Amino acid sequence: MTATIKLYTNHGCPWAHRAHIALAELKIPFEEEIIDLSVPRTPEYLAINPRGLVPSLSYNGQIITESAIVAQFLADAYPSHLVPNGGTPEAALTRARINFFVDTFFSKVNSLYHKALFAKTDEEAEEAAAEFVKQLEKEVEPLLSDAAPYFGGSKTLTLAEVLTGSFILRLLSLPKNGVGPESLIKELPTKTPNFYKWATTVIEHPSVNGIWNEEKVVAGTKARLAKLKA
Repeated sequence: MTATIKLYTNHGCPWAHRAHIALAELKIPFEEEIIDLSVPRTPEYLAINPRGLVPSLSYNGQIITESAIVAQFLADAYPSHLVPNGGTPEAALTRARINFFVDTFFSKVNSLYHKALFAKTDEEAEEAAAEFVKQLEKEVEPLLSDAAPYFGGSKTLTLAEVLTGSFILRLLSLPKNGVGPESLIKELPTKTPNFYKWATTVIEHPSVNGIWNEEKVVAGTKARLAKLKA
């Protein structure tokens, strides 16, 4: 029996984008409802997700929230190449490696990237960018030594790419479009070759870039920065 799936989303949100990557890669049919994040949430949506965040996934009427939980649920409910089925030490090890990689990316480097984007002065931005590259080289680069081309030597996307792909798109796109210092990405090919090769492969995958609108995201980020600095 085919499940009835509805995704409450916003195409400009990198967290909601995670669910789109999973659904696309798993080739799961679904209905979507776009939630306008620029205005207060409607009472109807708050009844679905009291936090007012996206994504929210309705699966046969059961609501699942929080992007990583939504993506993990889909990977578990539809067994595939994204993550191995549990029950063996090998599968558990692969899952642990994926979890550690995703945690490292967000806890060690992603915040530094945003610190550079939203810095108040050029000097602060350059300092944050230098620290971002340093930590990327130290923490993330070694974890991609066996990427071929995807995480852990996989020939297809894994849950690691599902959970990071939308952020990698922004990481590589924004600085080259005048958002944040160019030093965020200028030396990545030489200082973090494993990461750069993996990242440039990830962003070319149709499941990752399917809803990506670079022009709109760049314009929206510039508007946010201008508002904060006004």
